Amino acid sequence: MGHHHDHPHLDPTSGDRRVSIAIWANGILTVAQIVGGILAGSLALIADALHNFSDMAALVIAFAARKIARRPPDSQMTFGYGRIEIVAALINYTTLILVGFYLIYEGVMRMIDPPEIQGWIVVIIGIVALLVDALTALLTWSMQKHSVNIRALFLHNLSDAFASIAVIIGGSLILLYDMRWVDPAITIGIALYILYLAFTEIGGPIRTLMLGSPPDIDGQSVIDALRDVQGVEDVHHVHLWQMQENTAALDCHVVTTEAGWQQLEAVKADIKAQLKARFDIGHSSLEFEHIDHAHQGANLYGHG
Repeated sequence: MGHHHDHPHLDPTSGDRRVSIAIWANGILTVAQIVGGILAGSLALIADALHNFSDMAALVIAFAARKIARRPPDSQMTFGYGRIEIVAALINYTTLILVGFYLIYEGVMRMIDPPEIQGWIVVIIGIVALLVDALTALLTWSMQKHSVNIRALFLHNLSDAFASIAVIIGGSLILLYDMRWVDPAITIGIALYILYLAFTEIGGPIRTLMLGSPPDIDGQSVIDALRDVQGVEDVHHVHLWQMQENTAALDCHVVTTEAGWQQLEAVKADIKAQLKARFDIGHSSLEFEHIDHAHQGANLYGHG
């Protein structure tokens, strides 16, 4: 079973610059939407400003996580700080879920009592918001392919783009036909889409933080490969997990034959070579047991 992560990664400094530009753009947009909402008497624009503010917060979290993740391991974090990006992704997806439910609530309230809206201001601010969303999406597109943290951010921004389109359509229909109910109706639809994206993607960060096995590695295939190594009788107490998003790790107990015990270093080197070549597992901790003194009744997975 092949498993490789040979991705062309973006230069960290260039990536930081892109995220920084996106933070400033979204910050300015938030202020513009709040001012525009007050002038237009539009709760929709102010609600969208709140949504956009959550995006700016997501950008700040993502930016900080990228910085922290590059710190080297130390006595407090012996595995390094890379997992902070997973935590950031979980925070951002959770924010998306909260924003989605809030928008549904606001949409229902406005369906019941549609507010008076100055359509031109709504359309103009909506177009500006869409341009900022497009800029942010462009800045993070290539980065999101290799980082769950940036992917959460990208999806957050994608939901904004759809919300901006909804605002423009809603404002246009209000101008043309005074169809004020369209704005909350579209808002509810966008909110449902936001929730779909968030609930679809949030499982990945949760799995990683729960030390789940990498989703694209078949654990049984790894075990079969270990058992096929010459000098290996069996394995148990297997732990297959992800140190970071794209870094798989394994630790286990390896029961060797008599001949394998006599050539322990060769067996260990063969195991590590197989793990790296077939599954791209570069970090493994192996504890060896002689077949005559092996743990009896040990579980294949876990410590029991």
